Amino acid sequence: MLQLEVLLLYLLPVLLLILPIILFFLTKSNKKEKQLSSSSSNNITIPKSYPLIGSYLSYKNNLHRRIQWLSDIIQISPSATFQLDGALGKRQIITGNPSTVQHILKNQFSNYQKGTSFTNTLSDFLGTGIFNTDGQNWKFQRQIASHEFNTKSIRNFVEHIVDTELTNRLIPILNSSSQINQILDFQDILQRFTFDNICKIAFGFDPEYLTPSASSSTNRTKFALAYEDAMEISCKRFRLPLPIIWKIKKYFNIGSEKRLKEAVTEVREFAKNIVREKKRELEETSLLQTEDMLSRFLSSGHSEEEFVTDMVISFILAGKDTTSAALTWFFWLLWKNPHVEEEIVKEVRKKSESLVYDEVKEMVYTHAALSESMRLYPPVPTDNKEAVKDDVLPDGRFVKKGTIVTYHVYAMGRMKSLWGDDWAEFRPERWLERDEVNGKWVFVGRDLYSYPVFQAGPRVCLGKEMAYMQMKRIVAGIVGKFKVVPEGNMDEHPGFISFLTSQMEGGFHVTIQKKVP
Repeated sequence: MLQLEVLLLYLLPVLLLILPIILFFLTKSNKKEKQLSSSSSNNITIPKSYPLIGSYLSYKNNLHRRIQWLSDIIQISPSATFQLDGALGKRQIITGNPSTVQHILKNQFSNYQKGTSFTNTLSDFLGTGIFNTDGQNWKFQRQIASHEFNTKSIRNFVEHIVDTELTNRLIPILNSSSQINQILDFQDILQRFTFDNICKIAFGFDPEYLTPSASSSTNRTKFALAYEDAMEISCKRFRLPLPIIWKIKKYFNIGSEKRLKEAVTEVREFAKNIVREKKRELEETSLLQTEDMLSRFLSSGHSEEEFVTDMVISFILAGKDTTSAALTWFFWLLWKNPHVEEEIVKEVRKKSESLVYDEVKEMVYTHAALSESMRLYPPVPTDNKEAVKDDVLPDGRFVKKGTIVTYHVYAMGRMKSLWGDDWAEFRPERWLERDEVNGKWVFVGRDLYSYPVFQAGPRVCLGKEMAYMQMKRIVAGIVGKFKVVPEGNMDEHPGFISFLTSQMEGGFHVTIQKKVP
């Protein structure tokens, strides 16, 4: 704490010195930058960089469409890569080049880590959980977690956990809603569904977050609100011109940092209660009756409460937000493309009512449609790595130690060079080929470095297959019985926003129509 006070004493005069200069540039150039930011994509240019403030003006004026703006710049940049200058010499390289993605995620994996900039910014929220750590700590958590994603676990997950949540909770909500023409925030419903799912499979705990009585988005739990606040405020730290701004606010416990502290306290207490309850359960029986991931962590000898709490919060993030984000955009795309929905319905109605694991696995067209949806609307639209030492990218670009290199998944899904002239079309068939013998569809995957929706290399997502199986089972349970109809204002393109994961801005408001069998 004393070191921080000394640092603030040194930095305050510097900030006071450069503030008038920054304000001058903001006043002088802000009007022009706003005009540029509102131009059509045909007028997109690599943002100008000014002394001291870099390209912050352009960045600030495009915050409301940050993901799309950066994607547009990648499309016009040589080798689909450009440098974005931040304040006081901070640099970030942003790429959509598959060769560069392979370089940082695989070939030079040890040189591109989460890094201190990323981990320090998210440490209050995620601690040292698997998504906010490197080295041996990451390896250990990944090794323990990997046991959760074998065929036996995935089969149990699909046939029991997901199926039960569908049958007992989601379907009754949709039935009831269809009868009274109730408007639902389907994004919220899906988040509740996937939250229950991840807690059951990973922690052996049912939070009953999605129940018929809690189907209204106005009935939010304290944890849900705190979790969303913690994620949003933590991510907005990255968007400030200098980290010292949020650090000063944190030190004085004011503004957004005060709200973050309160939200994180609520989230961590919720996670700690899960850990404490599991410890009590394990102490009361000499025989390990559950095979969930949390039990494995606690039985591995690493039972420190803070460490395990960090793990719980990270896996809530992974299981709750990514899958629900993918499904939210998927159902919107189905509405916009009824012929795709018809094909999925045909596939679903060829299966049994209960849909066992093997039947879900064989839903090839649905698998392709989900892949196509995530190409256009990836659950994690960008990901950052920090260079541990100096390096040179495949296109010859020099990377200085400490530079952030961001691969832009959203942009890569929109590149003509990767997906052809029809890249803007929602076309599941681009993932399929006909078997010459039986005429059935066969799924044809893409190179992971051209389609890094689930990352690639050593940190490739462990839960990829489980996520696909969960989503396919959910889709099958809904589209065969119901039609999800967006409200009138949702017919236009909704806002695509992102914190740690993507969301539909303002929620996904729909009515549910029951289909005739």
